[in-house]
Amino acid sequence: MTAGLTLAGLTIGYRGRRPVTIASDLTAEAQVGRLTTLIGPNGAGKSTLLRTVCGLERPLSGSALLADGTDVTRMRPARLARRIATVGTQIVDPGRLTAREVVELGRTPYLGATGRLGAHDRLRVDWALEAVRAAALADRPFHDLSDGEAQRVLAARALAQDPELLVLDEPTSHLDAPSRVEFLDLLSTLAREQRLTVLVSSHELELAMRLSDAIWLLAPGGVMHTGTPLDVASSGAVSAAFDRGRLRFDPDRFVFEVKDGSSQRPAVEPPPAG
Repeated sequence: MTAGLTLAGLTIGYRGRRPVTIASDLTAEAQVGRLTTLIGPNGAGKSTLLRTVCGLERPLSGSALLADGTDVTRMRPARLARRIATVGTQIVDPGRLTAREVVELGRTPYLGATGRLGAHDRLRVDWALEAVRAAALADRPFHDLSDGEAQRVLAARALAQDPELLVLDEPTSHLDAPSRVEFLDLLSTLAREQRLTVLVSSHELELAMRLSDAIWLLAPGGVMHTGTPLDVASSGAVSAAFDRGRLRFDPDRFVFEVKDGSSQRPAVEPPPAG
């Protein structure tokens, strides 16, 4: 397998008069044709890591390398836009644009001074809509779409950029349970069929463990655990990062369970009435 994205001693954080380090010396690979999911507790630095590998945040040290060895942290924005596509947390508000017109925005890095789409651009837009099974939505106003439909269109916009790396930050946060499963399955299919490197962050831990090809777990203290879902779960890293009180992660079934804690702590009595 080929690494589409490689973290090489990457240290992420914030620059300034008093630099803040969030995670140090991160080493990991995301493979071409595979869905890699980044998980971790709130505050671990997942969004900062994604912003760094997209070239939106400068690392404190180290590199994030594409398949040909190009360091994304040193690329110009115009070049980045042709190689990396992103889908953020928030559903965008494109005003009165149709779904197709939103997808056409993905061709912006390739347009000349006139900003007009050529025949190849239109074919790419058609293909992107078909790839995410959203061709039937093309003529509908974007603001009339459901959250699940809107995320499909935004994924099509990203595909229209013809990227080699697709990065999504919490793309299922606004979706209902069936749509979350459907969307992550779509990303897995796109990665495999289009030979993309897909990196997505998610709070849907159980779902991510079931549908991902690989897991990056960014644990408290900036420690990165990587491998197949089974490898990461069986290592105890998931339990160490997420177990809380009576909540326990079962590494064999990839589910959380609430353990009976009645014998471990006394019941809290309510105050007297009145």
